[in-house]
Amino acid sequence: MLKNMTRGRLAAVWFVTVAIVAAAAVAFGPAFTFGTGMFLMAASLVPPVVMLSLWRGVQPATIAEVLHDAESR
Repeated sequence: MLKNMTRGRLAAVWFVTVAIVAAAAVAFGPAFTFGTGMFLMAASLVPPVVMLSLWRGVQPATIAEVLHDAESR
């Protein structure tokens, strides 16, 4: 399932999930304070930033692909 997932879509899913949890926390939970807001903001921003910085780009060519280039024939 995650092989076809793009970085942007995964980040969007993360933000929507955090927004739903934050809305549920405000609706059903304790008082919403500045500290709670800062915690929710950090919880919503840090993981996507780490994910986007560590996500692999295009896979490098393997030795077999370099030695036996199938597209050059």
